[in-house]
Amino acid sequence: MGTWVVHIPAVEERVGISHATLGGLLVLLGLGAFTGMQVAGRLTDRLGARLVVPAGGVLCGATLVLPGLARDPWTLAGALLVFGFCNGALDVSMNAHAVHVEKAYGRPVMSGFHATFSVGGVLASLVGAGAASAGLKPAASMAATGVVGIVIALASARALLPAASVAPVAAGTGSAAATEAAPAVTLRSTRRLVRLLAVLALMVMLCEGAANDWSALHLKDVLGAPAGTAAFAYGTFAAAMTIGRLLADRLVARFGSMAILRHGAATAAVGITIVALGPWTWAAFVGWALFGLGLSGCVPQLFSAAGHADPAAAGANVSRVAGLGYVGMLAGPAVIGWLTHFVPLNHAFVLLTLMCVTTAVAAGILRTGSDPDRTRQGEMARSVH
Repeated sequence: MGTWVVHIPAVEERVGISHATLGGLLVLLGLGAFTGMQVAGRLTDRLGARLVVPAGGVLCGATLVLPGLARDPWTLAGALLVFGFCNGALDVSMNAHAVHVEKAYGRPVMSGFHATFSVGGVLASLVGAGAASAGLKPAASMAATGVVGIVIALASARALLPAASVAPVAAGTGSAAATEAAPAVTLRSTRRLVRLLAVLALMVMLCEGAANDWSALHLKDVLGAPAGTAAFAYGTFAAAMTIGRLLADRLVARFGSMAILRHGAATAAVGITIVALGPWTWAAFVGWALFGLGLSGCVPQLFSAAGHADPAAAGANVSRVAGLGYVGMLAGPAVIGWLTHFVPLNHAFVLLTLMCVTTAVAAGILRTGSDPDRTRQGEMARSVH
């Protein structure tokens, strides 16, 4: 994904489209990802991550080169739709697998997994900057990254967990009416919780998607930075996310998921406001860093809460939250692109400030008892004492 992001300016120039047209085409990337998530979520619950994750990784690597080969808006549209589908399948299946690993591990580790995703963004920024400076065509570096991804997906397959087994509900406890009513109530509350988590994921990932697709263009077009320097805007954002996610699990164990979501969203609001209003390149880098640091721990907490809400349907629930989140991923770039018809690109980022503030205010949803990390924290504290 990072390789695609850092090559967006070059692909946009090759195809000959405007920012607004690019924003519309990015809708197809999110639409494909949403569809892939819904398919892969159910397949992961049914077949297990050991089969679905490597398949998604191979397909994602194989289709990465397609946007780099596009020559007109129509071929770019098809390439983004296919690549989005494969990326969505990989995304939801590996997150569902991470939920089961976290449960078995006994302490918060979801943010650590997401940190490796951010490491990929940092590496892509470095490689992309080097490729741009060397005059290498986007298709060449995208193809090379795709091959590496395929090798990693195949090499990791045997180390993945088999399909998770879930113990059946104990029989003979209470009346028949109570036995039937309790699961129904639990199912309704779980569905309501998952829907609310999905709305928060939409807002958080809307912000993240905007940073992915517009950070490099912001430095290049608004602040007049060279292409090589502009590529580091996304790298700064991704590096800050990596650092935040490496630290987030320890902070979650100590303060709980709600605090990470609330304070993280507030920090992101400050960062993107600096980006929107700052006239200097150094200020933009500071803003993108704060934006990435603040958002870093938000998505892992939402995915983890969704997966732990019902371990038997972790894949389906994560696909719902991640799916609506990817609607945000597609809506963010598209809306920002649409807003550039009326205001400068940097002023359009004020919308992201509003999204972050809304998320911070609504973070109390993680106080509902679905916060598995908080529960494990209490258990570990009791065992120490």
